[in-house]
Amino acid sequence: MNSQTPPTQSPETLDAAVAPDAKPFMRTIKSFVKRAGRTTTGQAKAFEELGPKFLLPYQQNAINFEALYADSTRAIGQNSSSLSPIVLEIGFGMGEATAHIAGVLSDTRFLCCEVHEPGVGALLKRIGEQGLTNIRICAHDAVEVIDHMLPEQSLDGVHIFFPDPWHKTKHNKRRLIQSPLVAKLARRLKVGGYLHCATDWQPYAEQILEVLSAEPLLKNRALAANPELKGYAPKPHYRPLTKFENRGIKLGHGVWDVVFERV
Repeated sequence: MNSQTPPTQSPETLDAAVAPDAKPFMRTIKSFVKRAGRTTTGQAKAFEELGPKFLLPYQQNAINFEALYADSTRAIGQNSSSLSPIVLEIGFGMGEATAHIAGVLSDTRFLCCEVHEPGVGALLKRIGEQGLTNIRICAHDAVEVIDHMLPEQSLDGVHIFFPDPWHKTKHNKRRLIQSPLVAKLARRLKVGGYLHCATDWQPYAEQILEVLSAEPLLKNRALAANPELKGYAPKPHYRPLTKFENRGIKLGHGVWDVVFERV
């Protein structure tokens, strides 16, 4: 894992990172590596009290977003949840940035995938403490969620922040952001929707930029607006600087944001 105490959603293998009609003998992609962890008393209480409302069970049929976020719609005074954007987040770690972004973008609905139980508990706890209503959590492999629960052109955005960089060359194939997954995500974005990735590992940033640039359904938002950044994007206002990121910046480490748009 990288210095950001990153999300656990990163693949065990990308050998079969293909469309859902892959041949049955091939191993399927996983968007995570399962890590051991212990939930705190506060996290366990959040599971008990808030889990029934904010946890979405995995299912093999499309999500009814309007029903799922009905109370969030009422909270922001809208007549229909179809008016507010939907953003998928893959891997949120302990949920610090997710909760912040959900507060800043209060009229956006967030579907967040994470399998690390303490992280899920931590985000549930933040939801309660901050009174957030626009987050739902699916504690399941994000790739299966994408394949079975998200129709094409159903998302307004995707966030993947500080995925495991798998530093060793022999492990690079395990990195989450590779062409097959990006193709899946691109098809599920609405035209004009965005894919925002961030990493503090430069070789991974270079790979992300290369992979996204090769996807025909995506275009780089930063090329025209910020040509001096050579394809990378300025940090969007909604993404906070976490304490780990601040620590890295003080040590001279870089952080790279990559933002592409569905065409």
